[in-house]
Amino acid sequence: MKFSMIFEAQTHDTSREGEFRVMHDCVEQAVLAERVGFDRVWSVEHHCLKWYAHMSAPETFLAFVAAKTERIRIGHGVVCLPFRMNHPVKVAERVAMLDILSKGRVDFGIGKGGTAQEAGAFQTAMEEIPAMLEESARMIPRMWREEEFSHQSALIDVPPRPIIPKPHQKPHPPMYLACTRESTLNQAGEWGLGALVLGFAGPEDIAQKNRVYRAAVKRRTPESQIPEQPGARLSAPCRALVLADGAKARAIGKRGQRFFTEAIRHWYNPGESSPPPRTEIADMTDEEALLMVGEHLVAYLNEQKIELGTEATGLYNPNHAYGTADEVMFLIQMGTVPQAAALETIRQLGEKVIPRFR
Repeated sequence: MKFSMIFEAQTHDTSREGEFRVMHDCVEQAVLAERVGFDRVWSVEHHCLKWYAHMSAPETFLAFVAAKTERIRIGHGVVCLPFRMNHPVKVAERVAMLDILSKGRVDFGIGKGGTAQEAGAFQTAMEEIPAMLEESARMIPRMWREEEFSHQSALIDVPPRPIIPKPHQKPHPPMYLACTRESTLNQAGEWGLGALVLGFAGPEDIAQKNRVYRAAVKRRTPESQIPEQPGARLSAPCRALVLADGAKARAIGKRGQRFFTEAIRHWYNPGESSPPPRTEIADMTDEEALLMVGEHLVAYLNEQKIELGTEATGLYNPNHAYGTADEVMFLIQMGTVPQAAALETIRQLGEKVIPRFR
């Protein structure tokens, strides 16, 4: 069992002062995570998603964290691979440089980017992205292996060039794929990538996703494999707040989770009437609000004949790791969670949970 944290730099205060504060809060949390025994920190990459994620330059954030730490692994969770957003040559260079400067602590996750809001900023249509993602994913390990790299295809051409520097880890940093549906779990397993499962609807849901992924790992072939050295790790996020006062932890945690879900719904469900996230709902508890919006989403997906998946509905499940320190967690940094509560959560987990698994 490994313990990690993932950072979105989510904030309800989108002023310059608010952004300044949330970035430095995330760094402080990451440094404390190393001190109390966490194994890894992940950073998302999102663009133009106000409120939901202000982490648009993870390569800078992770380099800053790497300089302030010595042991904890540094994870891209994930680099978005549309060509105009992140050209594969630049990705190979940046990840290798971070791996060198962190002395071999990088984990390299890849993904599509997620929304038309983001892709459109880079003049990219959503339907173009899956082919770009696979092409980049297959090119980058070759750039790290070959002294002179070249590539020609219907999608992208790279003339013969030495792609430098090469990463410190040999053959290269472990690779992961962002996974939401069974289709991407199948891709991750068959491609030889670790699975970063984005969405949590309870232990049973993760167990089912794990079964799908393990079956796909067994189907991997030399032709389907992407990295030089295949991986088979599954990582799943779980929202958490762990305080000495369990009732207070649930109240703060569910408030943060509701803000998180309203923010993601605002950008990810453009077919709905999705207002910006709110910090308060006067006539409803946060748990009631989560369940109500979840029911509305299920009705909307059924009406639009869109496949129901826990990657969407799981966000509205209030049964996450909120309470006293006998539960495990992955995602703490949510838009309305105070820094003091986040830091206490990290300390509680480091003192009372992680040692039991060592």
